[in-house]
Amino acid sequence: MGLLKANILQKCFKVTESVKIPVVWKCSLHLSRGVSSEYIQGQSPEQSIREYFYYINHEGMLFLDDTKMKNFTSCYKDIRFLQFFFKRLRLNTTDRYPEFPFVSLCGRERNFVRCDDCPVVFTHVAGERLHYGHAGDLLSTQFKPHSLYMSPASGRVYHPALATSGSVGLVQSKLAIELSRHFTFANGEESGPTHFRWRGTEYVLQTDWYERARGPKKVADSARESPGDKNKEQSVAV
Repeated sequence: MGLLKANILQKCFKVTESVKIPVVWKCSLHLSRGVSSEYIQGQSPEQSIREYFYYINHEGMLFLDDTKMKNFTSCYKDIRFLQFFFKRLRLNTTDRYPEFPFVSLCGRERNFVRCDDCPVVFTHVAGERLHYGHAGDLLSTQFKPHSLYMSPASGRVYHPALATSGSVGLVQSKLAIELSRHFTFANGEESGPTHFRWRGTEYVLQTDWYERARGPKKVADSARESPGDKNKEQSVAV
């Protein structure tokens, strides 16, 4: 592995600090974009409707948004709940809490979701399936080796996800490091990988899907970010 590639991966997968939000009953969330949001977990804006607020980190772990210490101990682990939650994950097209770009509608509950990067984070490959959501083998999509995309700026690796959840999924750091061993950089490491060898087959990487999903301007803005910056753009459907 070249020095540049190793540096990119090391910077890319540095653990993001936990978001520390003082909470008693009401949470006042001040996002970096200058948007201020106030909510109460379980609030009822109308009869028979409850609203909850969640956060997904870059490792794909799900937390209540106002959890002070976000780590393995405090994340959700019940795989049936996680399956139920992620199966219903959609872009937030409501007029409520646009700073939470996704929502999981579960009966009369509105579960608003924001994330470090993407709401879908792929954790492992089993057979021809790429699994996500920390739900064991309950959540998966077809693995498309030719569609892997590594950001030259951040070193993060992405794979297509369902359009309903933003079309772009992040590959978890541990899995991304394993997959990166199979990349070929025909145009130099600073330009990103061009080929990927997987189980005896070499694939020419086709990454135009990523630009279509996130838009040329957002991809260009991402390329100007420093490797330690979080990717804050919101996904759109392909």
